[in-house]
Amino acid sequence: MHDLARSAFDNRPGIHIAADGEFAGWRTWLRDSFESQTGPFWHRMEDDGSIRCAFRVEKKHLNGSGNVHGGCFMTFADYCLFAFAAPILQGPAVTVSFSSEFLDAARQGELVEATGEVTRAGASLIFLRGLLKSGERPLFSFSGTIKRVRRRGEPNGQ
Repeated sequence: MHDLARSAFDNRPGIHIAADGEFAGWRTWLRDSFESQTGPFWHRMEDDGSIRCAFRVEKKHLNGSGNVHGGCFMTFADYCLFAFAAPILQGPAVTVSFSSEFLDAARQGELVEATGEVTRAGASLIFLRGLLKSGERPLFSFSGTIKRVRRRGEPNGQ
């Protein structure tokens, strides 16, 4: 299964792989202009098949108090849902449910990383959960459900 997941992960459309810098070898999607403007957010598959996501906190990610804006955490966590599901997604999907808890603040310069998992995957719905951390410090927990969607004109079951 790991080889199939790796192949599905590596062959997702719209992927950009960083060639240099802190995130060399990490992937991001270029197809979502909101995430591209908010991020950059990155993801990679670890040797054990798990997915790790990350971003480096910049000034643009901060609220008026100098902490990462809650909306930035939520946007990043939504990005993570799709990264965690990437090895099993076979087409487009949308978020249908999202829940989160703010646990601690992050500041400019910190590396925010996310780990998570698919807790259940059905024919149309995929349930996931994750945790954002800076080092060992938990920042934000989240869970969500994404729904696989058909492309227009695509027959049922394909």
